[in-house]
Amino acid sequence: MDIAILINSLIYAILGIVIFVGGFIIVDKLTPYDLWKQLVEEKNLALAVVVGAAALGICLIIAAAIH
Repeated sequence: MDIAILINSLIYAILGIVIFVGGFIIVDKLTPYDLWKQLVEEKNLALAVVVGAAALGICLIIAAAIH
């Protein structure tokens, strides 16, 4: 296996994760309440489903852009 392919894959994976974290921070800042408190302390299941769907959507957009 060519080492360049492995290095490129790692670079794109790290880039995708960094972009995802940045996008998720933006979503967190745009919401009018503290997401972590709502999800962990108050166990808001409906919000967890919405945040999970948003995370998957962000991941799909990043994967399509990188691909």
